[in-house]
Amino acid sequence: MKYQIIIVGGGIVGLATAYRLLQQTPDISLLLLEKEQGVGQHQTGHNSGVIHSGLYYKPGSLKARNCIQGYQQLLDFCQQYQINYEICGKIVVATEKSQLPLLNNLFERGQQNGLTGLELIPKERLHEHEPHVSGLMGIWVPQTGIIDYGQVAKTLARLITERGGTIQLGAKVTDISTSGAQTITVTTTNTTETSGPNSITTSHSNSHSHFHTQFVVNCAGLYSDQVTRLTEPDLDLQIIPFRGEYFQLKPEKEYLVKNLIYPVPDPNFPFLGVHFTRMIKGGVEAGPNAVLAMAREGYKKTDIKYSELMETLRWPGFRKIAFKYLSKGLGEMYRSWSKSAFTSELQKLIPEIEEKDLNDGGAGVRAQASNREGALLDDFYIIENQSGIHVCNAPSPAATSSLSIGETISKRVLKRIR
Repeated sequence: MKYQIIIVGGGIVGLATAYRLLQQTPDISLLLLEKEQGVGQHQTGHNSGVIHSGLYYKPGSLKARNCIQGYQQLLDFCQQYQINYEICGKIVVATEKSQLPLLNNLFERGQQNGLTGLELIPKERLHEHEPHVSGLMGIWVPQTGIIDYGQVAKTLARLITERGGTIQLGAKVTDISTSGAQTITVTTTNTTETSGPNSITTSHSNSHSHFHTQFVVNCAGLYSDQVTRLTEPDLDLQIIPFRGEYFQLKPEKEYLVKNLIYPVPDPNFPFLGVHFTRMIKGGVEAGPNAVLAMAREGYKKTDIKYSELMETLRWPGFRKIAFKYLSKGLGEMYRSWSKSAFTSELQKLIPEIEEKDLNDGGAGVRAQASNREGALLDDFYIIENQSGIHVCNAPSPAATSSLSIGETISKRVLKRIR
C-alpha cells in the first residue's frame, strides 16, 4: 500500500504530529507505525505526568518556544476532549545558601520566557504553599500542573483514526530504502492490530510488510537514532538511555505533599534532581534519580540487553560523559541501590520523610541524545534529509510541548510534499 506520509513511533510526539497533519490536510493518506501493541507505551506512559510551565529552558530555544506554545494548546485540547488535568502549581526550593543565586537566575529565566505570577517566596512563607517543606527560599510557579499523558495519547490515537489516518501496531521498522519512490520495510513481531478506515488484523509473527510513501517522519523516541541511521548512516549522535526510578509515599504520608516540590537544579548535572509530585490519578511520587539503563527499555535494574549496553559503552561520547559526571553518576547509582541514601536526598526538601514512608514505585527511561564529543543535547533536535524528518532528541518537556512540536513538524512536512 502507498501512503503520502508514514510516521514511525506511537508516542505522544508521533501521535501529535499525525493529529496536526490530519487537521491541516484532512484528505492526506497517513500511516502511523508503532512496534508495541498500544500507543504511548514508553516515555509517554512512564513519565511523572507534569504539565511543565517553561521555567527552566533557555529563552529562545526550541524547548522554551514549544513549551510555552504547547502548554496552552495542551490545556485547550484537554478541555475540548474532557481529559482530566489540574493546574496546581509547584514550588522550587533552595535548601542551601549556594543555591540562592541559582534560584534568582531561574526566576529571571522564567520571566524572560513570559511566565506571569511567578513569586519569590522567603523562608518564613514557604509553609503557605507546602506546610512540611524545608528551605531558605523558593519560587512559586502557578502554571505547573498534573495530567495523565497516557490518556492524551489514547485520545490522539482515536482522533487520528476518526479523521482517516491508519495506526498499525506491532510493526517495527527495520529498513527505510529510497529508490525513486520511498519504501519502508516493516517487521511485525507480534499479532498486528490495525485501526483505521479499513481496519485489518493479521496474525503472521515475524512476517515482513512493505509500505510505500512520499515522506517519513521519525518519532521513534528511544530508538530514534537507529531509525535515523537507516537513511543517515553517519549520524553523529546516539541515544543514551537513563532510567529514572521512583518511590511512592504510603497513603498515610501523602499529607506531607500538597502539590509539587522541586529542588533547585544543579547546573553541573543535566537532570532536575529528586522531587515530589502529586499524581492526577492519586498518590505522590518521590524521585526520580538518573542512572544508566542497561537496555533502551530497561525499566528494572535486572533489565539488561547486552547488545544495547555494549552499543552505549562503545560510543565515544558516553565515555566522555561518564568521566565528566563520574562523581554525580556514582552518587545516583548509590541512591539507586540504597533506599536510605535516596531518603536522605528527599529529606533535604521534607525532613519528616522516613525510609519506612516509601513504597517502591515505577520507573521511566529517558532518551537522551549525546554527540561524539560527549555533549548531552539539551534542546530538541530535528534533522531533515531526503527521506524525511527525524526527531532525534525530544526530552522533557516534550509531552507538554507535543502539540506545538507536532504543528512545527507538520508545517515542515507539508512544505516538502506539496
